[in-house]
Amino acid sequence: MSEAQRTAAAAIPKTIRPPRAVDPDSGAPAMELAHVTKRFGGLTAVDGVSFRVQKGEIFGLIGPNGAGKTTIFNLITGVYQLSEGAVYYYGEPVAAGEVVYCGDPAGDGLHAERRRPSGLKPHEVAQMGVTRTFQNIRLFKKLTVYNNVLTACHADADYNVFQALWRWGGPKWLSKFQRQERALHEKAAELMELMGLAPYRDMVAANLPYGLQRKLEIARALAVNPKLLLLDEPAAGMNPEETMQLLELIQQIRARFGLTILIIEHHMDLIMNLCDRILVLNFGKPLAEGTPAEVQDDPHVVEAYLGKEDGEDDDA
Repeated sequence: MSEAQRTAAAAIPKTIRPPRAVDPDSGAPAMELAHVTKRFGGLTAVDGVSFRVQKGEIFGLIGPNGAGKTTIFNLITGVYQLSEGAVYYYGEPVAAGEVVYCGDPAGDGLHAERRRPSGLKPHEVAQMGVTRTFQNIRLFKKLTVYNNVLTACHADADYNVFQALWRWGGPKWLSKFQRQERALHEKAAELMELMGLAPYRDMVAANLPYGLQRKLEIARALAVNPKLLLLDEPAAGMNPEETMQLLELIQQIRARFGLTILIIEHHMDLIMNLCDRILVLNFGKPLAEGTPAEVQDDPHVVEAYLGKEDGEDDDA
């Protein structure tokens, strides 16, 4: 192994633990996947995928059903362990597979090093500032809209049970519990206003129209103060008007909270008008990467989505 390869291998510890802090201003990509592969028995769902998402970018993942898009979200967030490769968040490793590729591809080439798979648990990834929504909506269906958002806001609370019991005294002597509860209630109200959910404050979440349930899930994700937000098909079930409203809302969220956003979506108008760059997947493998205009003009992407015309041969 060359010195460059030893240095790269040393950057991934044998056991990955949450870093004390990440530095969004370090110049490192907000998220990087390096040669990531995931196998389920004999099925390879994700096959050698590498990409970088820069700070402040909206990066799209698209591809036919079964292309491996949601599996990548599950690998990033610690739901699944990697089979091969590594995932980095602002330069800090958050997951590594049984095989890690290290070294300089432009120099000595890549070296495959075997080790035990390691990675952060989902709650540890979330505590670092990576949150997500889900393809299948996950809400507290029997709670009100307001209590759904407020529950998520409590991820910020750091008072203990004794401080929660210390409630006497006037406004000048408010307990830590009271001060934090007031701030969390204000935060929940602000997020509901931002997402257009304020008129539905006291409605049970299960009774919300489907499009508003999608917005409620985004509000809950924002409540935990993410630096990187993963959106899994946020426009699913929305009509065209709601979809364009969502586009504007995501742009507003990025600007207001300074977020980096990774989005999976089948609605091509939304993706092409929203994303700075796009990665196209097909059967778990990268097919094309670039700006929306570059991806739209790529013949491999056109073939994957539309198929070949009758009479067109493989060399055309």
